[in-house]
Amino acid sequence: MAGSVVIGLFSLTVCAQRKDTTPVVVQPGAPGQPTRTLPPSTRATLPPGSPADVQFMQGMIMHHGQAVEMTALIESRTVNKDLQSLGARISSSQVDEIRFMKRWLKARGEPISPTMPEMAGMHMPGHASHKMLMPGMLSEKQMEALKKAKGEEFDRLFLAGMIQHHGGALIMVKDLFDTAGAGQDAELFNFATDVDSGQRAEIRIMQTMLGEKPLEEKR
Repeated sequence: MAGSVVIGLFSLTVCAQRKDTTPVVVQPGAPGQPTRTLPPSTRATLPPGSPADVQFMQGMIMHHGQAVEMTALIESRTVNKDLQSLGARISSSQVDEIRFMKRWLKARGEPISPTMPEMAGMHMPGHASHKMLMPGMLSEKQMEALKKAKGEEFDRLFLAGMIQHHGGALIMVKDLFDTAGAGQDAELFNFATDVDSGQRAEIRIMQTMLGEKPLEEKR
């Protein structure tokens, strides 16, 4: 009997402990100041953004989109295994990055595509096309030439075009970090630095591939 009473009291204590599971949100104080206990309903807020951050993400989505379009041509236009492997890697990484950029914009209530006034600032200097292009993006004429090419000619045009394309992405990252107040968001900072290092590495690979295939000398 006594044992049953003890077990019962223990069960009540455990239940009481289980019910008291309300999370405690503590805000650290400034140097020399005490911490504060915040209401359980407190939610984390995103840091204030910069218009340049938003424009960078919107522009890079368009930029990555063309790279994915270029890699989609590889399968039907060349049997170069090294190029096929490179294209698959570029396509996979940039598709994943497009998803990330869209989530980043959505979380901040920003549109995926820039408005026309914003796009005006994204023109490549001296580019006469009516179509807005980010730095390094291939023109319609270049894309048409790539689509018509086959074999070694396609390999050369693709590598030269993707080197140009990646170089444009490096310019976009530099412009972002050169803008006062931009690039301070932690997620965006990590993403932009990854783009910079990753595309520099791929440029070196593609330059090596072009050097190993002196196609122009065969003509």
